[in-house]
Amino acid sequence: PNQTAYMGCVGNDDYAKKLEECASADGVLVHYMKDEKAPTGTCAALIKDGERALVTNLDAANNFKPSHLETEKSKEIIASAKCFYCAGFFLTVSVESLVQVAEHALANNKTFCLNLSAPFIVDFFGDQLATAMPYADFLFGNEGEAAAYGKKHNLGEDLKQVALAVSALPKKNSSKPRTVVFTQGSQSTIVACDGKVTEFAVDPLARELLVDTNGAGDAFVGGFLSQLVNGKDMEACVKAGHWAAKYIIQQSGTQFGATCDYQA
Repeated sequence: PNQTAYMGCVGNDDYAKKLEECASADGVLVHYMKDEKAPTGTCAALIKDGERALVTNLDAANNFKPSHLETEKSKEIIASAKCFYCAGFFLTVSVESLVQVAEHALANNKTFCLNLSAPFIVDFFGDQLATAMPYADFLFGNEGEAAAYGKKHNLGEDLKQVALAVSALPKKNSSKPRTVVFTQGSQSTIVACDGKVTEFAVDPLARELLVDTNGAGDAFVGGFLSQLVNGKDMEACVKAGHWAAKYIIQQSGTQFGATCDYQA
């Protein structure tokens, strides 16, 4: 327990308590910034034939401030962490906070990971993304986000070439190359690093077993990082990511079982 930690901004309400209870029960250490004036953000997931659409009401999630990183608990978490992961959605909230954590990762040669998260992040928050990109040791995205990035930056439509180009963008920590990981649903996952592209096939899932794609990308990253922090190679990281994504899309909601039966 408490080998992973999570920060964000919530209100002082029942939703915040529920989030903390659920995360804590799963062994995640949460250190939320509490906004006394705004309610906790909520999201409605609409599922149709296994595919999902999200309707968000961000509220307090929009109000994270760099001051929260100055709390003693935050400092303790940041100092003890060896890998940081930030969703692209956070680029709409507090780039200053992201840069502060990323600078710590850079100064201490720790791993900093970033997710494109959505095409609109690429299209409408390009400056913020450009600020974060040089810190990214690992960049994640799906095929839609990758295509949006390629289109915006005139990199073409071949996602393998887009991945190569992004991996070669300027990087602050020159001691390790950037790795770009693009998932493509049931199609192969693209990994670009150091001028080379590798594709990893996805085990097919029968259509009738698909329940809910909500959380598939997040599950992939979780599986991937679980192996990365343990020093495993790229094949092992992607394999675990594929397993986690395949598991979650067969569930209603984003629930994992009490025990993990993954075999590395």
